Amino acid sequence: MRTMYPEIEPYESGLLDVGDGHQVYWETSGNPSGKPVVFLHGGPGGGSSPGHRRLFDPAAYRIVLFDQRGCGRSTPHASSSLSLHANTTWHLVSDMELLRAHLGIERWQVFGGSWGSSLALAYAETHVSRVTELIVRGVFTIRQSELDWYYRGGAANLFPEWWDKFLEPIPLDRRAEDPIEVYAELLADPDPAVHGPAAVAWSSWEGATVTLIENPALVAEFAEATYALAFARIENHYFRNAAWLSEGQLIRDAHRLADIPGVIVQGRYDGATPPITAWDLHKAWPSAELVMVPDAGHAYSEPGILAALLAATDKFRQ
Repeated sequence: MRTMYPEIEPYESGLLDVGDGHQVYWETSGNPSGKPVVFLHGGPGGGSSPGHRRLFDPAAYRIVLFDQRGCGRSTPHASSSLSLHANTTWHLVSDMELLRAHLGIERWQVFGGSWGSSLALAYAETHVSRVTELIVRGVFTIRQSELDWYYRGGAANLFPEWWDKFLEPIPLDRRAEDPIEVYAELLADPDPAVHGPAAVAWSSWEGATVTLIENPALVAEFAEATYALAFARIENHYFRNAAWLSEGQLIRDAHRLADIPGVIVQGRYDGATPPITAWDLHKAWPSAELVMVPDAGHAYSEPGILAALLAATDKFRQ
């Protein structure tokens, strides 16, 4: 079974002032003279973690991780009453360009999973000349059908007990309404007795449904109160606004990626972002390699997904 690269520590890190009162945490690890790669975490609002460094050969890559606005080690944190008006897809794309320039990188490989795949596609389609290769996993493009599947009852057919828990914070007389809109009100409520349980329920839904076999430790991580509040607030903010993309934009504009070498990794039984989106992306970007992992869900840590991602980063390390 393929294993991740050994644990490593950053050799440099900092906070980059990106404007609007935001400072974005970034770090670099691996080989300072190696091939630059930027890792885009999920959520939005999930934050990066030490395990993400281990997807890349540290002898070959200069590995760049950063925490997107409002989450992880970036400041201010969305678990506070932080306004999210200056936190959009296009702010994050701009932040990536600022970070690339700050680090003196001309071009870099872009790697993103789940929401990170959305951001990777938005960035690559906007800044084609800055991308050497593109690796996306658990593809999510924020189409209406994708949001309906996960937050308006589609995935409830696979995870009914967790869907009931997701609905628990919503008053009984409002459960026929759009859950995303009702959650926006709950998460904005100043009373911790309202926004706290709502955040945990929102975040736990994701933690419970992203693996083929439910992982209680992962669910517990997603349910941690501070993490859950930032995660839920940012996700809900993005999904209410369709991530500031027109319907189908990321797949419609995938023709711009024609000259970028790419790999699409998708779990066959991904309950969060079903394979149809990866398939539609592959049809729009046929030069990319599609790896459909037959025994996996959504999480990058699942053995088949992990093996495919490591094969992709190894393929492009030269």
